Amino acid sequence: MKDERNRSLLPRYALIGGAVAASIGVAAWTAMRARRAERDCPPLGQFIEADGVRLHYFDEGEGPVVVLLHGNLVTTQDFLASGLFGRLTKRHRVIAFDRPGFGYSERLRDRLWTPHAQARTIQLALKKMGLSGAVIVGHSFGCLVASAMALDPHTEIRGLTLISGYFYPTVRVDVAISAPAAIPVIGDVLRYTFSPIVARMMYGRTVETMFAPRAAPESFYTYVPREMALRPSQMRATAQDATSMIPGAAEMSARYGSIDVPVRIFAGSDDAIVDPESQSGRLSKDIRRSVLSVIPEGGHMIHCDDGDRIGDAIEAMASE
Repeated sequence: MKDERNRSLLPRYALIGGAVAASIGVAAWTAMRARRAERDCPPLGQFIEADGVRLHYFDEGEGPVVVLLHGNLVTTQDFLASGLFGRLTKRHRVIAFDRPGFGYSERLRDRLWTPHAQARTIQLALKKMGLSGAVIVGHSFGCLVASAMALDPHTEIRGLTLISGYFYPTVRVDVAISAPAAIPVIGDVLRYTFSPIVARMMYGRTVETMFAPRAAPESFYTYVPREMALRPSQMRATAQDATSMIPGAAEMSARYGSIDVPVRIFAGSDDAIVDPESQSGRLSKDIRRSVLSVIPEGGHMIHCDDGDRIGDAIEAMASE
């Protein structure tokens, strides 16, 4: 009887063993792809340590200071792909950070990387550089970090330019999808096994949605390689930012009216990621010193599609 029971369990043990072996194989493959991505795309900027975190950033140009904060999934090289970084460096000193966990910036596990936590780290980096009174430019999730800097009474900034931002809490399916990868331990397993495979299958569609209704330019794929975005370390940052987006917006939404610096708000009329009317439109009503521009037929990546208009606004604000 005992031998028969053991024989009946053999297929089950074989199945479990096969699943474990497959998971180990996928994890090894994922780690190899991450190392290859970093070898093929080495850091091109500089490093600074602030708040115990090593940040990667680009620093070019001379003149009034402009700080660029990128959105989720991408790195600061998104601003290079759009041409906005190069345009602004002609008359301004431009600091473009890889936010914590993205590109080559660290994301330590000793804290929750809320928009306020990221704003504090970036502000300490600017202070260490001896810089203040900058124009802060945020795109997508970067708008929450930029807004957190504006709401901090200890941070001196010249103004805000907010592009395709999310400012008020709503129900979002993408947050529910991302949440498991942000959970400690469980998320670590997922990011080395299941998540990289699914993310590769969905990456093209995700980028199409970001740029819709227009097509993604080839420069985006050149400057923001897919394999860098799909490293487990950056997938952790992407998932954590997605899950902190709604509570971050909820915490700040009642205080936007206290922002007392000039604010330029840009949104695409056909943004498939963030609703322009309920987000940017509402924010423009809450902030007294704000001007809203809605780009006709523009998507979420309007800094790539209409960089001249946005660049003019940033330059005017920085030169005031």
